[in-house]
Amino acid sequence: MIRYALHCDNGHDFESWFANSAAFDKQVKRGLVTCPGCGSVKVEKAIMAPRLGRGETAGREPPTPPAPQSAKTPVAMMLPPERELRKKLNELREHITKNADYVGSHFPEQARKIHYGEVEHRSIYGEATPEEAKELHDEGVEFHPLPILPDEFN
Repeated sequence: MIRYALHCDNGHDFESWFANSAAFDKQVKRGLVTCPGCGSVKVEKAIMAPRLGRGETAGREPPTPPAPQSAKTPVAMMLPPERELRKKLNELREHITKNADYVGSHFPEQARKIHYGEVEHRSIYGEATPEEAKELHDEGVEFHPLPILPDEFN
């Protein structure tokens, strides 16, 4: 791994890690190296002093690991049965949001009122914190999280 000091055509300085100098050249040529400040793809190596290793290891700092590019997200390739399930989950979410009353952050108190018969039963949806959801569950209030799926083109 090699760390380069870089700058963009707008004068922003930043650093990035690459497998080797050829990897840097290839990524720059393809427009994959962008300035984190302005998003410019016109990026060049800045002048920098090389960091040479010494023979002894006592008192030497360990090498700095590369900065994470971004958090990884679980992904999957789906077969037709999984695609059908995804379609049904989207239909379920759409049905609920079209036919139930949106109560926003008042979901926990509204769900309790319905559960305890204080108001007439009706379908509602809204938001609850994990703590509020746990309290509702502990009280025996029946509710289900709405499925949230990435858009169809991801």
